[in-house]
Amino acid sequence: MTTSTQKAGWQHTYQTDIDLSLRALHNGDVILLPTDTLWSLGCDATNPAAARHLLGIVKARSPEVGEILTTSLEMLKQWIPHLHPRLETLLHYHQRPLTILVEAGPKFGPEVCFQPGKAALRISRDPFCRHLLQAFGKPIFTVFAAVVHQPWPSSFGSISSEIIQHCAHVVRHRQMERNAGEPSVMVRLNPDTEELDFLRD
Repeated sequence: MTTSTQKAGWQHTYQTDIDLSLRALHNGDVILLPTDTLWSLGCDATNPAAARHLLGIVKARSPEVGEILTTSLEMLKQWIPHLHPRLETLLHYHQRPLTILVEAGPKFGPEVCFQPGKAALRISRDPFCRHLLQAFGKPIFTVFAAVVHQPWPSSFGSISSEIIQHCAHVVRHRQMERNAGEPSVMVRLNPDTEELDFLRD
């Protein structure tokens, strides 16, 4: 049974996580947070220096390991030039976490582009991420919390201290969960056939 004291403590921790995460993001720092897929490192997707720092932590030579989180279809459409109706419909109805590979447009620098000129974007379904994104008002660039070519973090406890020590804030929310997550489905629209190509399912 949850007491009022326990509930108040949880709310304090949750709000503290939001506040400290926001401070770090605004300062151009990297945070460690749970998402609707796997525990990830995150930074301001519009800050090139922050993105380079994040990629350096996981020893990535290319941002092809990263994805950009948004909180809603409306936010996503504000940051990319054109969203094909088929992708918009898929985002609306798809049940699993879904990442779309689209033209990046001028708002995202090469540091966060999954491939040259292409950005990998996802609408997060995780309540903490959504709250943070709404408060931040901008997309967050994320990379799974593991050095490139190492196993993905199945839980917070599997994240190495080497990764954790480079983060300005480590979110406490959901640290005790042991459910293994998995990467999102990734899809793009084939420009020649206008058919959906599933790059990861």
